[in-house]
Amino acid sequence: MPTEQELKEIVKQKYSEIALQDKASNEASCCGATCCSTEVYQIMSDDYAALNGYEPDADLGLGCGLPTQFARIKKGDTVIDLGSGAGNDCFVARAETGEDGRVIGIDFTPAMIEKARANAAKLGFANVEFRQGDIEHMPVTANMADVIVSNCVLNLVPNKAAVIREIYRVLKPGGHFSISDVVLKGDLPDGLRTDSEMYAGCVAGAVQKDAYLGMILDTGFSSVTIQKEKAIVIPDDILSRYLDPAATEAFKSGDTGIFSITVYAEKPLEAKAACCGPDCCS
Repeated sequence: MPTEQELKEIVKQKYSEIALQDKASNEASCCGATCCSTEVYQIMSDDYAALNGYEPDADLGLGCGLPTQFARIKKGDTVIDLGSGAGNDCFVARAETGEDGRVIGIDFTPAMIEKARANAAKLGFANVEFRQGDIEHMPVTANMADVIVSNCVLNLVPNKAAVIREIYRVLKPGGHFSISDVVLKGDLPDGLRTDSEMYAGCVAGAVQKDAYLGMILDTGFSSVTIQKEKAIVIPDDILSRYLDPAATEAFKSGDTGIFSITVYAEKPLEAKAACCGPDCCS
């Protein structure tokens, strides 16, 4: 298995290639600019078209949910999107937070940042910005965001616990997140688990569902809720690249499940000061 830094470089290279093409080209081509199927990137995506603020040019079809649909964004909120890609979720969030709000997209890949900034400039959105950075070390100050969203991105990060700690740091007390991601029930076969292509496609990087939720709870979040869950089916033509027929059949008939989940959680309010007199508490 590659090291954490090697995995990050694999992801950066892969998504740099994908950024050069639009959604239709990605779906019709062979894994962006490389030699293998893009279907691994498309089997999980949901349809954004009915959401306010949707911009087709910003949709590369790389998500596994609709986190902004569940994010409870209010007018005037500051929203941060982790792994913002070409800007799709940022523009949907902007429709919710309005002109008085603020939206910041953070992405690891320079090509994605360039594409997102071009989309924002074309739309004339002065309150949407994009910052290049590693979401394990977000380029934003603490206690800044009312809402954080992310769509199928934590799977691309080797140290998921570090990202969850950063989410906690960056959210205001009382703020919340809504994140779509891929989790497992049962263990992936070795061929899928160790392949870098499947890692960059958000499958091999998946962790157990209970472990994923446990990291969120251990960080100190409250009101942890699964807002949506759906099963992910990997097509046979992809499985056949990694597993022989017997292993493919065993995988499909076994106890391992791959799921997209959208998780909501809140950063608790800071503890109130102890009651010191008749006017400071009830």
